[in-house]
Amino acid sequence: MKRLAAIPVVLLLSACATQEDANSRDTRQAIRDFIEVRELEPVRQIRTATDDQWQDIDESFVLYLKRHEAYLFEFWRPCQELYTYPVVADVRRSGNTISARADTLRGCRIENIYPLTEAEVVELRDIGESPGSRN
Repeated sequence: MKRLAAIPVVLLLSACATQEDANSRDTRQAIRDFIEVRELEPVRQIRTATDDQWQDIDESFVLYLKRHEAYLFEFWRPCQELYTYPVVADVRRSGNTISARADTLRGCRIENIYPLTEAEVVELRDIGESPGSRN
């Protein structure tokens, strides 16, 4: 009897997880389409400062914000570490730069770094705030 009562709970939980995975895939695909349509060209590295900040869009992309510049970081794989504590230490080849394919953010390797305009930042934030996203 207990097994029969547990079946609806398991089905409900798996349906929620499937919906979240579908929303994450949709967001990732929308960002990849954005990169392609805007013909964004990756850069190899950027200079960093102590007041730089980042905002997650989803598990695969973050906005890296400097005082007068913005970048889109694409991770090599979905980065669950963005949402876990304690924070995983970053790997840096140089103290004042971040390099694609060598350095990490929150322990996740950065695959690509794309420079952005202010308008592109606004558009990417809108993509990240689509229904069902984590933001």
